[in-house]
Amino acid sequence: MCSARTIDSPVWHPFTQHAVMGEVPRIVRAEGAWLEGDDGCRYLDAISSWWVTTHGHGHPRIKAAIREQVDKLDQVIFAGLTHEPAEAVARGLVRLAPAGIAHVFFSDSGSTAVEVGLKMALGYWRNRGESRTRILALEHAYHGDTAATMSVGARGVFNTAYEPLLFEVGRIPFPSAGEEQATYEVLEASCRGGDIAALIVEPLILGAGGMLMYAAAALAEMARICRRHRVLLIADEVMTGWGRTGTLFACEQAGLAPDIMCVAKGLTGGSLPLAATLATPEIFDAHYSTDRTRTFFHSSSYTANPIACAAARANIEIWETEPVRERVEALCEMQRGWIAKFQGDTRFQDVRQLGTITALDVVARDAGYLAGVGPLLYDAFMARGVLLRPLGNTIYVMPPYCIDADQLATIYNAIVDVVSGLD
Repeated sequence: MCSARTIDSPVWHPFTQHAVMGEVPRIVRAEGAWLEGDDGCRYLDAISSWWVTTHGHGHPRIKAAIREQVDKLDQVIFAGLTHEPAEAVARGLVRLAPAGIAHVFFSDSGSTAVEVGLKMALGYWRNRGESRTRILALEHAYHGDTAATMSVGARGVFNTAYEPLLFEVGRIPFPSAGEEQATYEVLEASCRGGDIAALIVEPLILGAGGMLMYAAAALAEMARICRRHRVLLIADEVMTGWGRTGTLFACEQAGLAPDIMCVAKGLTGGSLPLAATLATPEIFDAHYSTDRTRTFFHSSSYTANPIACAAARANIEIWETEPVRERVEALCEMQRGWIAKFQGDTRFQDVRQLGTITALDVVARDAGYLAGVGPLLYDAFMARGVLLRPLGNTIYVMPPYCIDADQLATIYNAIVDVVSGLD
């Protein structure tokens, strides 16, 4: 059993209520699916360190690429200059992305990738001289924590305090199984007004919204409706990309090519922060002009950092030269076998799987993100050496692709033991 230690620190941790947590392990190294604390305690990383670590911690090819790049070029302004790691990553992304993607805009995080996508969509219509200024988003969505991304996310505990900063968006019902028609009807009616710039979606699964899953056919139909009404489709593949849903990108399962696609998290295999917003030629061309007022006005100081791009280039090479898809499929099969064991267990509801991701809801009196059982589950999992971070009463398992059968068994046995202890 592992025990967390109180660390006297000035650090303010993300999504952490220090008044009720207080005890924070200090992680000093990681390898494969394992994290290790400074006290020697080891934790199985069952959530890929917030969904970023794909191949496993410390992949040798990614580490080597980082070391090599440090000795060449550490950082350079990207406005008006370029470098080979960024060019290689951009070419690789265009090669791997759905058909039609032709341009890559770099940023630093999933939130900024989405913010960039929203700005691209609004700039596209303005530069074309068309008054389309409204954004549509799915109910329960989460797209990040900057002002614009909070705006397109569901209103609730994540952003209540910041309401004065947020703009209004149109809400489309989540396409729950058997209730998809309501989604289509609201989307159709919203688009018919002629003022919608874009629909933004997390394809196939809503992550922080509770690991809510929906069918590829529903995503495909939403895309068809958007096309009929000339509404841009923004695919937020920040979490869903890089194999999480069983395919390289979730959009592939719906056979669609979005106008704008956002990627981050697994872009560097989880080693360094880097993000990108991918766009079609039409989006780029609307900003391409001798009229400098049509410039796409967005950047950050570390746009396309060469070291981060070197890691991303290595990650793309891994996808193209190693049997990553086979590893993903093997993990999907192992996950399928384990999650089936929870079907019919009355302590759980909505037992589900999408690709490498499984989720199940613990029956609780106060379901939702702030469910009282959430912190209890987290502490109990950590005490057993398993990093699982439930979304309230929703437990999800999203491990790196290097995880083996014994390690996966450790995770699910911990779930059984911990939930049994709640009885």
